[in-house]
This record gives sequence, C-alpha cells and structure tokens, in this order.
Amino acid sequence: MTLASSALQAEALVLRFRRIRSRSTALCAPLSPEDMMVQSMPDASPAKWHLAHTTWFFERFVLERDAAYRPLHPEWHYLFNSYYQSVGPMHARPRRGVLSRPTVQQIRGYREHVDDAVSERLMSGVDPTTLAIIELGLEHEQQHQELLLTDIKHALACNPLLPAYAPKSAPTTSGAPVSLTFIEGREGVVESGHDGNGFAFDNESPRHRTLLQPHALANRLVTNAEYAAFVHDGGYREPSLWLSEGWDTVCREQWQRPLYWQEDLSSEFTLAGVQAIDPEAPVSHVSYFEADAFARWAGSRLPTEAEWESAASTLPVQGNLLDTHALHPRAAEPQGGFQQMYGDVWEWTASPYISYPGFRPLAGSLGEYNGKFMCGQWVLRGGSCATPREHIRATYRNFFPSHARWQFMGIRLGQDR
Repeated sequence: MTLASSALQAEALVLRFRRIRSRSTALCAPLSPEDMMVQSMPDASPAKWHLAHTTWFFERFVLERDAAYRPLHPEWHYLFNSYYQSVGPMHARPRRGVLSRPTVQQIRGYREHVDDAVSERLMSGVDPTTLAIIELGLEHEQQHQELLLTDIKHALACNPLLPAYAPKSAPTTSGAPVSLTFIEGREGVVESGHDGNGFAFDNESPRHRTLLQPHALANRLVTNAEYAAFVHDGGYREPSLWLSEGWDTVCREQWQRPLYWQEDLSSEFTLAGVQAIDPEAPVSHVSYFEADAFARWAGSRLPTEAEWESAASTLPVQGNLLDTHALHPRAAEPQGGFQQMYGDVWEWTASPYISYPGFRPLAGSLGEYNGKFMCGQWVLRGGSCATPREHIRATYRNFFPSHARWQFMGIRLGQDR
C-alpha cells in the first residue's frame, strides 16, 4: 500500500467514525436536557448516559491502549462503565437517572475530546488490534443509538402528557392488506453463522452445520389487526395459551395488550405521540411470552433462529430501518416472497440465546461483551425501525429475556411441515 492510499484509507475511516458518532448526538437533538436525564425503569438508561458510555468505550478500550494517554476525567470511569467487571467497579445500573452531574454540556465536551483523539490516532496509523476495537466500538455505538430511541420512548410514555419525541413521518394508513401465507423453507443440513467476511460480533461465530426439519415461515409479520383478534378473543385471559412463567407475568403485571397500546385498543403511543393504530402494520412491543402465546393461539409456532437465518440469507438488507426516519413499523407491501425480514420489528425466535458449537469470546475485557449473557434469554432477528441499516445482517443475533417488550419486538409465525 502506498503512502497516498494509506492516507486515503485513514481519512475514510475518520469520516466513518465521525459520521456514526454524530448520528448519536443528532438523535438527541429533539430532547431537552431534562429529557436526557430521565431513567424510567432499571432496564433503560438516560440519553445522556448513552452519549457518555459510548464515549467511555472508546476512551477506555482504544485511547488507553497508549500508556501515554491520560483520561480527561478519570473519575467518570466509575460512572459510565456498563458491565465490564474486569475493568473496574461501576455505578449501579438502576440509578443512572440520579447522575445530574456531569451535565449534558460536559458530556458533549467529553465526546468532542475523545472524538478528536481517536481521529488523530486513526490518521497517525493504528495496529490491526486497535482497528478491530474501533470497529467494534462503532457497532457498539449503533446498538446504543437504537437503545437511546427505545429508552426515550419508554420515558416519554411514562409522562402523563404523552409528549412526542419528533413529528410523525410514517404514513397514517397502509395500502391493500397483504394476505398471510407460508413459504416452505430449506430442509436438511445448512450452514449457519457468520462466514468471516466483514464485521460480526463474536456470538455470530463460528459458522457451523445445522439440521433443519421440514418447515415454513410466514411471508410477513403479524399485524396489529391479527393481534387485536387475539386480544378480543380473550388471549390474555386463557392460561392454556401461555407458558407457566408467562401466565404468572400476565397476572402479576396485569398485561391486557401490547405495551403502548391505549385502553381503547385503537390508538398507541409512538415516538410521534399517541397515534391511531394502523391495523396492517406489524404489532410491536410484545414480549417473548406474548409472541409464543399468540403463535399457539394461531395454530403455529415461532421460527427457530436457524430457520430465520436460512430464509434471510438470500435476501438483500433493506426495509424500514432507522435510515427511513419512520421510527415506527410500517405495513407490508403487496409483493411476493418474504417481506419485512429486515427492519420494522425485531422478530422473536424459539431459540434460546446460547453459544454456537466452538464459540470463543473475545480476548480480555471485551470478552464480557456477549458471552456472559448466554443464560435465560431468547434470540431475536432482523432489526427494527430503530436499527441503522449498515448495522444489521442475516447472522446478527439480538437477545432479550422473556418478559422484555420495550424494544421494537414483534412476531413472524412458523410451522412444521
């Protein structure tokens, strides 16, 4: 590689770094400093914490690889470490909302300082290990961009005024309904997992063989209208439809409908405030328990992650993702084949979040990124309307516990054949 081409590559990396980092701050533009401090539940984090934590990641894992670097605010390491026990102690996750200091303005200054330092490091040349960590940091940033949106949605929904995050840009109504049909999937031994080309998280590897039994997947996601039929049919009152822990959760939490649906069952809280429910748009903000119960009610089941990946691997990564700026699920288009495989809502699968055969976590502290969460959670696939398009791929494995539903989570049905 010539000096000129090396310089151009470094410049391109800096531009990508700046572009992804700037999107996080742009997502906060509609928020007041008061909005950015709210933590509405232990599973969510304040917007200002997201901005600070993603910056801490680059400072701690990239800049501090150089022994000569001095942290801008060493005492902030305790505040903005998330769960990296091997790095040091951390502020309790459920109490992130009490961190009125540092201020939003100080955190923005922190971001600028770290962005400048990382950019300078990139321009001066970095070793392959540091470059890989920067790439991981950018993917980590994009995960937090989605979390920032879903966390602020939950916070605003907890406000009795039900304020909007931003004006509505999604269509108010959809076109002609798309009939639900089932498409036969591949059967036999298939290859699953990342093939090593391009970035992937450690939990997507290694590539391995999986046996698929005869099956079919729905051509589109389950709609609000279809889920409303489940509600009206007494789905939340029939224990035979629910897993035992799911029924206990329904009774304890008094669930009667998806999160954000209003009592009238015709409107829902969105990032644009309360809006009429589009009957043909995908149902969203349902837990694994609800997805599983609906599938049982519908005479179907949830797909396995291998079945989903097999179908998605032949499709281009396109759909209603963050880049459309809709910030809400949209109805399927009247066309053939699989639809909505990427975007709109994360799709619950029937697969527990466990390691693939031969899995090895990343070395050092970054090994805590994914592997230690492989217990008591379920895999979701496909991304949502809050997922950056360049962040998602067919092998991407998201994961959440059975009761979670504040993310954009929905349902695609599967069947045995």
